[in-house]
Amino acid sequence: MERFTRLTAVAAPLPLTNVDTDMIIPAHFMKALTRGGLGRHLFQELRYAPDGSERADFILNRGPTRQARILIADRNFGCGSSREHAVWALADFGIRCVIAPSFGDIFSNNARKNGLLLIRLPDEICAQLRAGAALAQYAPMTIDLVEQRITLASGAEIPFIVDPHDRHTLMDGLDDIDRTMRHEGAITRFEERI
Repeated sequence: MERFTRLTAVAAPLPLTNVDTDMIIPAHFMKALTRGGLGRHLFQELRYAPDGSERADFILNRGPTRQARILIADRNFGCGSSREHAVWALADFGIRCVIAPSFGDIFSNNARKNGLLLIRLPDEICAQLRAGAALAQYAPMTIDLVEQRITLASGAEIPFIVDPHDRHTLMDGLDDIDRTMRHEGAITRFEERI
């Protein structure tokens, strides 16, 4: 898993509440056995018209936000079913961080396991960040997980707190297997005793 310490990137505002995992990646694109290629179907029904053409009004289809690596969402992002494919689609598109007031519980767990940083901030700060991103013409912002600080293009700083376990996991780039293998010596000693 790729380590996450600091990211400077364009942030795309997504002012929608209750974005469920089916909206993130529709179920009929979950037939793949690998994670690659899912990014092209991220927000499929929001990004594309029924004929397959891009919807010009969707934020990820416009100018610099085509390269967004940060999403500034609204309440209850990632609710709904437990599909890990939602996180895979975000990551395959290039999204490394989602900022929102709240997240679906299972989505949060899947995000941590796959190196996607989730930052919880109050509603009003998220609303200000979404509006500010547009006003700053989508100038890059910096997410510093080490310092737990967002730095805007204006120089303004916003502190955030991430669960210490999640922070450690992301900064070290450890997935579940990597974390288990750090205890290989203890596991071996246990197995030798039985």
